[in-house]
Amino acid sequence: MADDTKKTDQPVDFGILNNLVGYRLRRAQMNFFSKFSEVCSDLGISPGLFAIIAIVERNPGLTQTAVAQALGNDRSAMVAAVDKLEKMDILERRPAINDRRSYALFMTKKGEKFFLTLSERVMEHEQIMAARLEGDNELDWLLKTLDTLSHG
Repeated sequence: MADDTKKTDQPVDFGILNNLVGYRLRRAQMNFFSKFSEVCSDLGISPGLFAIIAIVERNPGLTQTAVAQALGNDRSAMVAAVDKLEKMDILERRPAINDRRSYALFMTKKGEKFFLTLSERVMEHEQIMAARLEGDNELDWLLKTLDTLSHG
């Protein structure tokens, strides 16, 4: 499968794709995720794993299902992601208080320290990417617009 992000010898006419919001969002996401990987891959963290850690850090005790729903993730994929984070000693599962069949997620002590380091890297990455915009007003507009587009 060819990598369409590499430079080609001849110019490519993207035609209708240049006018499609979804296509442009996907290209921007691919660029952000690629840069994220450069910044965080040595820590073994993908954007998806970072999102899980960030939700649990702010919402200790949420069940795996609640975290998956909050992020719009598939519950079955969530199990593998939490397994990985648990093996890395970042998160831990505990029986949920209100439903013993479910597991609640909590940060470990190591996870709390890890998240601080990780967050610094991610925020630095975000600042570099956001510097391409024309100031805070454009950034605020973009975030608001993306929020609007992300809700059904």
